[in-house]
Amino acid sequence: MKTAYEYAIHLPANYDRDKKYPTIFTLHGKGSDENNMYHLVEPLNEQFIIVGIRGNVRLGMGYQYYVLKSLGNPIREMFDLAIQDLELFISYATDRYSIDANKRYLLGFSQGAILSMSLALTMGHQLKGIVALNGYVPHFVKAEYSLQSVEDVSMFISHGEHDSVFPVKIGYETAEYFQKKTSHITFNIYPSDHGVIEENRNDFVEWLMQDSGVSMND
Repeated sequence: MKTAYEYAIHLPANYDRDKKYPTIFTLHGKGSDENNMYHLVEPLNEQFIIVGIRGNVRLGMGYQYYVLKSLGNPIREMFDLAIQDLELFISYATDRYSIDANKRYLLGFSQGAILSMSLALTMGHQLKGIVALNGYVPHFVKAEYSLQSVEDVSMFISHGEHDSVFPVKIGYETAEYFQKKTSHITFNIYPSDHGVIEENRNDFVEWLMQDSGVSMND
C-alpha cells in the first residue's frame, strides 16, 4: 500500500515481532519535520514504537500537512484530506508493524496539535490518547465534522503562557472544550512562548508512561 506520507519508524532495540507495543505517532509543526519531533519522545523509545509522520506539503526547508489562509482558517479541502489520509496512515502502520491498536497515541505540536485534537474527535476510542502541545480545534471541526465520543480518550493538553502565535486564551478555551467531553484530561500552562520547554516534555513523558501502563523496566 502506498501512503500519503513519508515517515520515520523508531523500533525498540529489543523489538520482538511477536509482541505488541504501545505506539506514539508524532505530528510536527508548520515548516518543521519528523526529526524535530523525535527528540521530544526519544526517552520512550525502549517502551514505545515511535512513528514520525512527515507533512506532505513542502514549506521552505520543512513541511506542513495543509496550507493556511489565515490563523484558524486552513484551506478546507487540504485539511479534510489530511484528516482522512492520517486516519488511513495510522491503520496502515498498525497493520505493518507490531503496534498495539489499543495503545495508540498521537503527539503533536502546533499544526500537529491541531491535527491530533481533530483526529481524537474523528477517531474516538480508536486512540488511547493524545498529547497536544500549543494547538486548538478549528471551529469547522467542532461544528461540521461527524464527532466521536472522546470520553475514553486520555488527553494531555499544554500551552505556553507567552505564546506569541496562539495566545494562551486559546489554550484555556481548548481545555474547556475537552473538559466537557472527557474526564481523562490533564491541562498545563508553561512559562514559554510557542515551543516546548524541558518541564513540559518531562511532564508529558511521565504522563505517557503512566497512562500506557508501561515502566522504564519493561
